[in-house]
Amino acid sequence: MRAIPALITRSEFSHWLLIVLVAAWILPGLIGHDPWKPDEAYSFGLVYHILQTGDWVVPTLAGEPFMEKPPLFYVTAALTAKLFSAWLPLHDGARLASGFYLALTLFFIALAANEIHGRGRETVLTLLASLGLAPLAHLLLTDTALLAGLALGLYGFALGLRSPLVGGICLGTGAGVAFLSKGLIGPGLLGLTALLLPLLHYGWRTRAYLYCLVAAAAAALPWLLVWPLALYLRAPELFSVWFWDNNFGRFLGSSRLGPQQEAFFYLRTLTWFAWPAWLLALWALWSGGNERLRQPGTLLPLALLIVTLLALMGAADARQVYALPLLLPLALLAAPAAELFPRWASILLHTLGVVVALAVLVLVWGVWSALKFGFPAILVAYLGNPPPMTAPEAGAFAAVIALGYSVGCLAALYFARRLRERVLVTWSLGMTLFLGLSMTLLLSAVDAQKSYRGAFTALRAAIPATYRCVASEGLGEPQRAMLEYFAGLRTLRRAVHPKTDCDLLLRQEYADEPVSLDARAWRLLWEGSRPGDTKERFRLFQRL
Repeated sequence: MRAIPALITRSEFSHWLLIVLVAAWILPGLIGHDPWKPDEAYSFGLVYHILQTGDWVVPTLAGEPFMEKPPLFYVTAALTAKLFSAWLPLHDGARLASGFYLALTLFFIALAANEIHGRGRETVLTLLASLGLAPLAHLLLTDTALLAGLALGLYGFALGLRSPLVGGICLGTGAGVAFLSKGLIGPGLLGLTALLLPLLHYGWRTRAYLYCLVAAAAAALPWLLVWPLALYLRAPELFSVWFWDNNFGRFLGSSRLGPQQEAFFYLRTLTWFAWPAWLLALWALWSGGNERLRQPGTLLPLALLIVTLLALMGAADARQVYALPLLLPLALLAAPAAELFPRWASILLHTLGVVVALAVLVLVWGVWSALKFGFPAILVAYLGNPPPMTAPEAGAFAAVIALGYSVGCLAALYFARRLRERVLVTWSLGMTLFLGLSMTLLLSAVDAQKSYRGAFTALRAAIPATYRCVASEGLGEPQRAMLEYFAGLRTLRRAVHPKTDCDLLLRQEYADEPVSLDARAWRLLWEGSRPGDTKERFRLFQRL
């Protein structure tokens, strides 16, 4: 790196590159688009209820209790939405909460890494490079708050080896944040890890570690009691639904709330979801030998990885987003690999990362050109003629930002080729480039595909000036949330109100499903769907 030493040292360059890279990675996609189906849509519905009523005790979706998760993330999102409401739409302001928890996650995992093996920078870069984190973490998801809680808990474990009181407070607070984000799964993972660690290393078989756990229990107690107690005092039956059905019932499969897990789902998912972290982690463990396996800096993340993987594989349901907690221990395990890779392997992975980054650059700009100008023809033909997505409306400002990402990432790739962490930097730059370009050049096109704004605004216009009420059939949580937000309309679901006698009926059906209502009793007023959606179709009927 001969162009830099006259101005700054290589270490200083790496430090500033990391700061800029983290900011460039977190910011794209946080603002500028509607809540997307499925998770963002229903999550914002819960935030919207808090903004309207101020009630945080009972999570409510379109007028009905929705007891899937505790309210910490939704309360945080409501606060950021209100704080920035003068400058941003409510849904964009709410999504800033995801950026806040992402920053906390990276901060605490860096502290944990510095505490156990002094490689905080490499750990952060590994997370930024992971293929599965970037597409999910920028959405309005409670899982970002869960990650922040687990990262703080990891820091508490690491710090507890030399400072039991402060480490215990961090551990307990992390468990509390994780609990109020997604329920029992977060503190359960940290608790099982706490029980496993004394079996693995003598450093956790001390009186100081016991003091650390006592401090953790005391710090976690307020987080574990305040909301559940308030919920129980308000509505004991809803507390039972949350505690039993959405924690134990979901895990065991008795409540049948999530998609059923397929064989080896998480092992298959991690091959791409955790790339390149899993490869680097395996290399670090193999090349370090038995000596590395006996070090606390290896055993701590390894214990959490084993506990989390076994818990996920033992659950009845499975989704890709549930695998996010696996990235934290994998990143900690992978960090030492930057120094352990042989030169030929480092050059190979670095070159592959450069090729991927260049492919992303060419592909995203090419897709934007195909949608905007109809060139190149090969991409137009692949996307469909006419293309299935609305032509992007990226203005001059978005194009300038995309150009800045392109030039900046190419320059960083050039200067990073001689860095010790060049493999991690290269793959992190590739993911940052993908986020920066796709969330500027293609944002409006993707938003047109995933937003319910157009469909439900048209539905609102089709509703008669006077009506008694609107019943609904087959309407899911994301659709009900967005119907209230975009159309100001709440329906009475026939599954909940079977005796309702509304004069309007809204049905969510498959796109190719024929009209099945009696034409002598119901008249079709309107039907529509999101642009390019070949699965969902909404039909509004009026009683004759």
